[in-house]
Amino acid sequence: VQLQASGGGSVQAGGSLRLSCAASGRSVFTGAMRWFRQAPGKEREFVAAISWSLGSTYYADSAKGRFTISKDNAKNTVYLQMNSLKFEDTAVYYCAAGPHPLSAGRNLYWGQGTLVTVSS
Repeated sequence: VQLQASGGGSVQAGGSLRLSCAASGRSVFTGAMRWFRQAPGKEREFVAAISWSLGSTYYADSAKGRFTISKDNAKNTVYLQMNSLKFEDTAVYYCAAGPHPLSAGRNLYWGQGTLVTVSS
């Protein structure tokens, strides 16, 4: 299984970015895909999750209303659309894959991080 994250960059506060996570490996598509982030000096935290089969989603409170997780099964890719970005969203963002449930399943596979920098 391989997860390839991309789409990070620098943006001003209030701006938007879309992260992508391309997945390969048959076993990935029976479970969930999740986004995490790790800010400098802080622990990694959950951001959002989506079920490959059901399309159901789950968000951290910090992401609700601003971030949208989605998937394109044809492209084996999960996206994280981030709007109204804040300085505190600055972090390295990681995608991960694992079994259900969305909110508490283990993460068996991780992609490399993609850096998001939000300037105030």
